[in-house]
Amino acid sequence: MATFASQVKVDWQPDPDGLVLHANRVADIALAQLRAVDIEDTPQTDNAEILHSARIPHGRLSKLRTLTPEKMELLLSNSISPLPLHKTLILLDAIEQERDERYCRHELLALAKAVVFASSNLHFGPEVGVGSIKSDAPVIASWLAGIEAMASDLRTVIDYAVAPAVIYRADARQLARVLEPRSIDVVITSPPYPNEKEYTRTTRLESVLLGFLQNKDDLRAIKRGLVRSNTRNIYKGDNDSHWVTHHAGIQKIADSIEARRIELGKTSGFERLYASVTRNYFGGMARHLAALRPMLRTGARLAYVVGDQASFLRVMIPTGEILADISRSLGYEVESIDHFRTRVSTVTKSSLREEVILLRWPGARRQSYSTHPLSL
Repeated sequence: MATFASQVKVDWQPDPDGLVLHANRVADIALAQLRAVDIEDTPQTDNAEILHSARIPHGRLSKLRTLTPEKMELLLSNSISPLPLHKTLILLDAIEQERDERYCRHELLALAKAVVFASSNLHFGPEVGVGSIKSDAPVIASWLAGIEAMASDLRTVIDYAVAPAVIYRADARQLARVLEPRSIDVVITSPPYPNEKEYTRTTRLESVLLGFLQNKDDLRAIKRGLVRSNTRNIYKGDNDSHWVTHHAGIQKIADSIEARRIELGKTSGFERLYASVTRNYFGGMARHLAALRPMLRTGARLAYVVGDQASFLRVMIPTGEILADISRSLGYEVESIDHFRTRVSTVTKSSLREEVILLRWPGARRQSYSTHPLSL
């Protein structure tokens, strides 16, 4: 989903007026199908009202479109109520029925945004969860508003429609598969932090609706290509931890987490993985930084936004400090670690620093690009 959204956002070719015109034609088709069975897209009920089965007669509820059980299993329970889901699937069918390759991808991205932020029951704060259950919500109207916003943006960049941009979907620890040697001048990114945030949940609903996830095997394949940062994407055979076997600071923190777990009598499967996540996270980031070196031009500048963490049994993890240390060991120059902002931990309510690590790549200096673990 992130790849798709990025690709659409850098595609400035569609004619904005043509996009609006085509989307309105799609909307008319979808609205006609809904009205044929007495469903409107302008609900009169309060969107914050709790859904009761009595609100929709059983006979009508049974006729609503829905997802397959296999797809529904991928969603957080009550991510979207039956009636908005039905409307969404009708709209998806209308987009396909009137499919125009000039506009289709932009229409689908607008649908993804409208469903998540206007029609679903999802709440982001900061973790994704389910908020108030909406019995009904506008879908097509919200989608058209998103299309209008897209068209407005496209009009502002109409003179730059040929600005080149390429989006790759790839594992950040295996960059040689997609990038050319000595092709990068600047890196700006905010990688995952070592915590219990399950990043695929953030885009789960739209990933399922747009067909990027069909089943649990698809989800597992995506997770395996991510830096290990939480217990839900740790798998048997993971060995990124080998990269930091001799990093004393990381081992001390991981050992402290395990000792705290034993002291508190925490025995769940997830809690048993906290120390492993810590080792594999920093090992994965070491792999990324090592794999990146051949792609960098001499003097390349890098900025990594990272944050301290205390999610694993309240053991403090100074993420920025450790990543800066790993970077030095791999030949990078650490120019500064700048305080970006202070946030409050949702677990401990303590203040945690977010920082920007600024790095410079001085060049290979005749060193080989070893794949051996770090020795720190």
